[in-house]
Amino acid sequence: MTTDDKPVSGNQRRKMRSAARLYAVQALFQMEAGHQTVDEVIREFEDHRFGAHYDEGDMLDGDPELFESLMRDAVNWQAKIDQMTDRALVAKWPIDRIDPTLRALFRAAGAELTQSDTPPKVVIMEFVDIAKSFHPDGREPKFVNAVLDHMAREAKPEAF
Repeated sequence: MTTDDKPVSGNQRRKMRSAARLYAVQALFQMEAGHQTVDEVIREFEDHRFGAHYDEGDMLDGDPELFESLMRDAVNWQAKIDQMTDRALVAKWPIDRIDPTLRALFRAAGAELTQSDTPPKVVIMEFVDIAKSFHPDGREPKFVNAVLDHMAREAKPEAF
């Protein structure tokens, strides 16, 4: 994979994968809030967000393959992922009562946990970092860590 026809270093590739995960959370949130289709949101993000230049700063390039995979898997496997998330949550807090940003995060992370070969501990670490970016001073990152740990143990018990 190249960016502007230059080879991508391992470090740059990791940054692109991290950015793709963040963009997937944002895109899933946008899909739910704006009632858009997965194809519309994928196209918008890849055309207008990946590597975009703004006065406030530049957006990172995201890994388009990972982004599209997370998006499609989150949509195609949403019922299974939501059920797994519900089992990880406290009984009186079903997924439909969770903050929509966290709901999008659990769906993206659940897609990667269930449909990829990424090590679960990597998925957990990446999505906890995303939770920290949305809630830098809150308890949400610890909550996300606990829920994702439960989901990962269900999805890939052999990894623990």
